[in-house]
Amino acid sequence: MLKSLISRRLRIVSDAVRSVVSPASLMVEAPTVPAPDPVGLYEADEVPPVADIEAAAAAFDVAAQQSRAGDRGKRAAKKILDRLPAGRYGSWLVSRTVSNRQTADLDKIRAIFKANGLGPVPMKSSAPSLKVERLSEAAATAPTSAPVLVGATTGAAVAL
Repeated sequence: MLKSLISRRLRIVSDAVRSVVSPASLMVEAPTVPAPDPVGLYEADEVPPVADIEAAAAAFDVAAQQSRAGDRGKRAAKKILDRLPAGRYGSWLVSRTVSNRQTADLDKIRAIFKANGLGPVPMKSSAPSLKVERLSEAAATAPTSAPVLVGATTGAAVAL
């Protein structure tokens, strides 16, 4: 008992020292697992031409950049606005309303599960996120080992 207590305290002190000297050494990187393809994907003969796919990917990328810029702007403005009491400021009215959105109180759910011996609270993963990356010209023209779909009506080749 005493040996495990000493060992635990040494580990805590060691982790504290490493957190100051080399905090990255305490991080455990989660393995990247590719998400499965969702249902309802294009069949081989339905795939749009590559030019249309490239245009859609470019539009998605621009919209994502604008969204991130908008989010940054909102966060910067919110730092000021969140600290203001409700009221009129020039031509702007600052107020707060109660949200109708609700989320589960996981702390209470865990307590109920523990009190009733139900084990851990069942959790499910969120939906996979669509990720679009621009390839370099060399990478875009390089041969790929992935299967290639060829649209029968368009003749467009799409690497999967």
